[in-house]
Amino acid sequence: MDVAVAAAAVVPARTPALRLPASTTASRPSSARPLTPTAGRPARVLSLARRAPIAAASLGVSQDTGVAMPGANIVTQNDLLIVGPGVLGRLVAKKWLKEHPGCKVYGQTASTDHHSELTDIGIIPSLKGSTISQKAPYVIFCAPPSRSDDYPGDLRVAASNWSGEGSFLFTSSTALYDCSDNRLCNEDCPSIPVGRGPRTDVLLRAENVVLEAEGCVLRLAGLYKIDRGAHYFWLRKGTLDSRPDHIINQIHYEDAASLAIAIMKKRPRGRIFLGCDNKPLSRLVLSCLQEIMDAVNKSGKFDTEFQGFTGTNGPSGKRMENSKTRADIGWEPQYPSFTEFLGVDS
Repeated sequence: MDVAVAAAAVVPARTPALRLPASTTASRPSSARPLTPTAGRPARVLSLARRAPIAAASLGVSQDTGVAMPGANIVTQNDLLIVGPGVLGRLVAKKWLKEHPGCKVYGQTASTDHHSELTDIGIIPSLKGSTISQKAPYVIFCAPPSRSDDYPGDLRVAASNWSGEGSFLFTSSTALYDCSDNRLCNEDCPSIPVGRGPRTDVLLRAENVVLEAEGCVLRLAGLYKIDRGAHYFWLRKGTLDSRPDHIINQIHYEDAASLAIAIMKKRPRGRIFLGCDNKPLSRLVLSCLQEIMDAVNKSGKFDTEFQGFTGTNGPSGKRMENSKTRADIGWEPQYPSFTEFLGVDS
């Protein structure tokens, strides 16, 4: 599995969230040592619309049960359902509302913990299993498999809430491409076969549900922003038993959101797209673990430094290249590389 994806997957389970300034969204347990971005902080998501909690019910969504509520139930041509409005889903919502003022954006979550935050940015929240009385023309599924007992089944439910008129998109992982040993990997590379491992099997079966419904899949490389991603996980650990020349493929959260929206607006059917920043092919120096953490240390944006990688064995990774996706969708990333995002690219 892609190192960035694997690292992101284990962060909640193995390490506590670290204290950050009020301008970020990370939690702040008192026991965590500080690791604070000191510059280049992303702006806080601004409120696009404030809607009272009752608004959800008036639009035919139950926030607390799986039962549809009566109401106006008027679906417009640009309404969007986001299953799993976390970091990526909220960015999609913000950009979508800006491009389609007056539309409704629904957000289905596993709990009600963050419903007030969703309402503040213009998302109409509801619990997983809730229904809207009319199907949405656009659906994007961003929820991870970690909180699901039947992930492919969740995708079937999402597909059943799609009207088929706009686009249905599932965000998956580049870990499913069956290539390694520093080989080039693009949209046409074969996928890992079912049976290789339980984690990839879940994603493959979920993708099949989407493709059978004529939806599309966006396989994303390791997602990151200033205080989230593989670099942040490694920085908290200080040292890591991995080979320093392992190649890592990444994409900024903002770019992943803009690519997802660009795909949905194109309305393709039954295709797999690839989301990465193409950094490994942009220069002779490949985007490896050591390069990433050298950039972190050099940036001056953090109040501690990464000590180093100590491993000598293991796979060397793969080089992701998504020229076909870029050409077909007409999209380019805002951040062509992680080092350029930090402002230390040579």
